[in-house]
Amino acid sequence: MKAYHFLKDDMCGGYGSEPVWKIGEEREIKDGELRLCERGYHSSPSWYDALGYAKGSMACIVEVSKPEYKDDTKQVSRNRKLINARNAEKVLRDWGCDCAERALKKAKVTDERSWNAIKIARLYIKGAATKGELDAAKSAARDAAWDAARDAAWDAAWDAARDAAKSAAWDAARDAAKSAAWDAARDAARDAEVKWQKRRLNWYMNKLFKEAQ
Repeated sequence: MKAYHFLKDDMCGGYGSEPVWKIGEEREIKDGELRLCERGYHSSPSWYDALGYAKGSMACIVEVSKPEYKDDTKQVSRNRKLINARNAEKVLRDWGCDCAERALKKAKVTDERSWNAIKIARLYIKGAATKGELDAAKSAARDAAWDAARDAAWDAAWDAARDAAKSAAWDAARDAAKSAAWDAARDAARDAEVKWQKRRLNWYMNKLFKEAQ
């Protein structure tokens, strides 16, 4: 069955000392009991779910044998074959910025420092801003958050701007999706927001793999 997984940038797994994976390679655990989060080849049913466990930027499409154990976001199998892999750092940064922008709009944020953090983050993705400029934008967004610390809506907006400005793509994407957007779109709206995030992430990932063909 088709599933999704992330490897570290060196194509190694996030845990343990297993060797580098190669596209087309299949591995199997023949003996012993599998345990979710402990032993076996893990994967997720969607890119969104897989991102929550990412330890690197290598997005992988995999084929796995029938899962022996699973929960809502992950599963463990005896076999896993690496079908394709692409470095997703840039698209995940873009996606994180998209999520943060939506959160700022929902919170009706007007402070330019918060919006500038996302602007600089997008320029950084394109190589048009330095790490120093990115850090400065993050610091300014932090100041904006402190200025409005008594307002819950501003707190949510700061989470969005801060996460979009982080240099680590995983923190930016994961936190912007799970923290900023969830705070900005609570209860019933939260579910609708997560659905949008999943669709948007799928669009980015499909585009990444299609362009790499």
